[in-house]
Amino acid sequence: MSPFARARSNMVDGQLRPNKVTDDRLLAAMGDLPREDFVPDLCRNTAYVDEGVDLGGCRYLLEPMILARLIQEAGIKPTDVVLDIGAATGYGAAVLSRMAATVVAVEEVPALAYAAIANLQKVGADNAVVITGPLAEGSAKQAPYDVILIEGGISEEPATLLAQLSEGGRLLAVEMRKGPVGVARLWEKQGGSVSSRILFDAGVKVLPGFAPQPGFVF
Repeated sequence: MSPFARARSNMVDGQLRPNKVTDDRLLAAMGDLPREDFVPDLCRNTAYVDEGVDLGGCRYLLEPMILARLIQEAGIKPTDVVLDIGAATGYGAAVLSRMAATVVAVEEVPALAYAAIANLQKVGADNAVVITGPLAEGSAKQAPYDVILIEGGISEEPATLLAQLSEGGRLLAVEMRKGPVGVARLWEKQGGSVSSRILFDAGVKVLPGFAPQPGFVF
């Protein structure tokens, strides 16, 4: 077994399974995909540590456990169309592509979007497409979506993205309002109305476009 294959196995057995990740499709995807190929060369040896990987420019890959738990809570079906917000280099989209029918990945940094396209092609994720544009706007052209995953923190309810959910759709993100620790939250659309519930504690960096809006000063 190669060092990276051993690291993937250790990630699954040491980080994911002990933290309530039990979905066999998800575990198989994360145990197979070469996360080391989705990070800068200098970070390859730390690709499987239990923390986010810095991609530069205030962007990073989510910690494997947080990503896995968010995806698991989405309850993705093989027929689902998924919107992946903040795709970065495409690792999350690659995982999602193993579980859903179609993945639309949105990334606003051109260099990251180009990397995501190349990485997804490399792992054979033919059912995933990368769109370059503002993260907070999503991709209304391809809506509605069964699942929307935001790969990072948000500071308030993402109304624009919630409007792109299908009936019965789910949106997952980490809500960071005050302090270094926030909460992973699931929003669901039923009967045209949206409700939400807290899933677990998590601390991540807020994505561009999702930071608190400055208030008026009198």
